[in-house]
Amino acid sequence: MPYTAEAFQNEFLALGATEVNAIVTVTSSGAEGGHRTSGATEIIIVDASGSMQAEGRISAARQAAKAAVDCIDDGVHFAIIAGVSTAQQLYPAPGELAVASAQTRADAIRSIDRLQASGGTAMGAWLLLASQLFGLRPGDIAHAILLTDGDNGERSGYLETVLASIAGQFTCDCRGVGVNWKVSELRKIAEAMLGTVDIVAHPSGLAQAFQEMMTAAMGKTSADVQLKVWTPVNASVRFVKLVEPQVMDLTGKRIEDGPRAGRYPLGSWGAESRDYHLCVDVPAGSAGDEMLAARVSVMEGDDVLVQARIRAVWTEDTALSTRISREVAHYTGQAELAEAIQDGIKAREHGDDVTATLKFGRAAQLAHESGNTATEELLATVVDIEDAATGTVRLRRKVNAEDEMALDTRSTKTVRVGRSQ
Repeated sequence: MPYTAEAFQNEFLALGATEVNAIVTVTSSGAEGGHRTSGATEIIIVDASGSMQAEGRISAARQAAKAAVDCIDDGVHFAIIAGVSTAQQLYPAPGELAVASAQTRADAIRSIDRLQASGGTAMGAWLLLASQLFGLRPGDIAHAILLTDGDNGERSGYLETVLASIAGQFTCDCRGVGVNWKVSELRKIAEAMLGTVDIVAHPSGLAQAFQEMMTAAMGKTSADVQLKVWTPVNASVRFVKLVEPQVMDLTGKRIEDGPRAGRYPLGSWGAESRDYHLCVDVPAGSAGDEMLAARVSVMEGDDVLVQARIRAVWTEDTALSTRISREVAHYTGQAELAEAIQDGIKAREHGDDVTATLKFGRAAQLAHESGNTATEELLATVVDIEDAATGTVRLRRKVNAEDEMALDTRSTKTVRVGRSQ
């Protein structure tokens, strides 16, 4: 699978400066001929709790699960889990995986017709069963879809314990239908499992959402890609973040890999491109000193697919050291944008209108400056934007819950910076 990696930075530092920032763009053209380098396993987890009876959600969920099954390629292993107060395997037989074919897809669709809404919500148990099933196919490209419409009903801390035990085993894309689920819960799952979270406000949108997620999953051709970051003596990594197509902090997922190096999981890959923000602390140098601040390697197992280098050069020339890297500035702003939105939503929930107005105003300004029109339009459903350039907004007295949840779930989605010429 051909990869490229390119570092964007201003390598020049002022005397006394110790912080090096760079954006590393990793691009893959996908495996040759679009063929997977390993097997693939898909698991569809559908909330079948009693609340799914409302507004035709369980019927729409059945249709969505069927649509996803229809998208599974021949030869891919798969299973369907009905999520209630426990995890119940709907198809195939408990403890087994089916191999996708015209026959097994038809069998799965008939099984989905038996899906009924009753019981509670136990996301930790659902994910634990998925982990056990994925364990039947180690090394596969492992992906799950999780759908829910409500709050997790398990004892406090159980979901977090499960996530800590299964993190890195598979990717999980989470969707909430309606407005009675918690964005924070699904975001917690998505971040732990390197997936995405989004709202499907109306049940009628579920089939399309499931088709899109499964189609994207079928495009993955490599199972477990990692970013290995080496730093020299007395240097250390402050953070590593995915910054495009969404903001996700990978710093805490570091696994040590020999002296002065660590690996950060990137999940499965197909033909795509992603941007990462690396910040490295180095010892201060004298004028004219140069050093390799970090060596970044894209890895698949023990294979080095491509490398990029991050440099540091100390200078007394302020024209050089104060030059702003367009890429670093852009994604720093996108991360601040996501944080401002989430802080604004929390402030509004706590009745702090002053802070909410300030945070949403800053978010509107950042979205406008960066050309993130999708986020600016979402903000406009929650506040009246009087002047985006100055961040002047007014809170709306009445806001639809689905609009606020859409803003929250999509706050981490970013736009790619235009490259410097």
